[in-house]
Amino acid sequence: MTDERAERIAEFIAPLRVKPGSKVDLATDFDPGFKGGIGGKKEGQELLRTGVALLADYQRRLAAEGRYGVLLCLQALDAGGKDGTIRHVMTGVNPQGVHVANFRVPSNEELDHDYLWRYACRLPRRGEIGIFNRSHYEEVLVVRVHSELLERQRLPEEAKAKGVWRRRYREINDWERYLYDNGFRVVKLFLNLSKEEQRTRFLKRIDVPERNWKFSASDVRERAWWDDYQHAFSRMLSATSTRWAPWYVIPADHKWFARICAAAVLAHTLIDIDPRYPEVGEKARHELSMVKEDLEAEAPPGAPADPYAASVAQRKGGHGQ
Repeated sequence: MTDERAERIAEFIAPLRVKPGSKVDLATDFDPGFKGGIGGKKEGQELLRTGVALLADYQRRLAAEGRYGVLLCLQALDAGGKDGTIRHVMTGVNPQGVHVANFRVPSNEELDHDYLWRYACRLPRRGEIGIFNRSHYEEVLVVRVHSELLERQRLPEEAKAKGVWRRRYREINDWERYLYDNGFRVVKLFLNLSKEEQRTRFLKRIDVPERNWKFSASDVRERAWWDDYQHAFSRMLSATSTRWAPWYVIPADHKWFARICAAAVLAHTLIDIDPRYPEVGEKARHELSMVKEDLEAEAPPGAPADPYAASVAQRKGGHGQ
C-alpha cells in the first residue's frame, strides 16, 4: 500500500468521522444524501470493486499474522441498508475469516447477565473480522427510546436511577478501550438514512412481491419515534466517538455510496494495523528447501520439476519479448 493511496482513503473518510468530544446534531451536521463528489452509481461500483479487492488482500494478512482482530459495528434505522452493506463490502474476503452476529430481542438467558454479556460472547478472535449487525449500542438507542425495555433487564433500582445513559456511555467507552488495548480494533458505522428515503424503501418492499418478506409492520410503527431516535443517535455519537473507537456517519440515501464509504473506513482501519505475513526463520527455510528437492525429484518424465516456478518464468519471459 503506497502512502499516497492510504492518504487518499483517509482524506475521503475524514468528513464522515465524528470528532471525539464534539456535540453532534444529526439534523444539521450530516447529510444523508451526500455523495462525496462521485459522479454516480457506475463510477461508484468501480470504486467499490477496487475497495473490495483491497480488503481481501488485507484480510488475508490479518488472518496470517493472527495478532489483531477487527470488530465492525453497524447501526441504522430500519431499511438503512445494513444487510446489503455487509453483503457487498465483504463479498471478496475469505468467509472463514469473517463472522456476522445479528442481535435481536434478548433471550431470558441473556437477560440473566449484564447488558454487555451477549455482545462479549460474539467478539471476533485474533485474525478475524467480526461484524455486529446491530450492536451493543442498541442498549443506548432502542432501550433509551422504549424505556419499558430497561425494565425487562431486571436491574436493581440504583442501576436505573438518574444518569443511567451517561453511565452506559462511560461503560461502553471503557469496554472498547479494553478491546483496543488488547489488539482488537472497533470500527463503528452509523448508516444515516433520511425519513423520506426510509418511506420510499418501505413502499418498495410492499410494491415488489419478491421483497414482501422484508416488510414488517412493526418497522413502520417505529417511524412514530423518528425524532426520539434522532435525538438518541445524536447523544450516542457525541458521547461515544473516541480516539480509539471513533464513529463514522455514513450517508445512506444512496446505497452504492454507503457501501463505498463502509469499505473505505474498514480499509483505513486495516491499513493502520498494517498486518504482515509471518516471516519464516532460517531453520524453517532449510526444511522447505529439503522438502522442495524431494517434491521436484518426484516429477514424472517430461514434466517440469516445479510447475509453478516454470509458469512464472514463462510469464516473465513473455513480458520481456
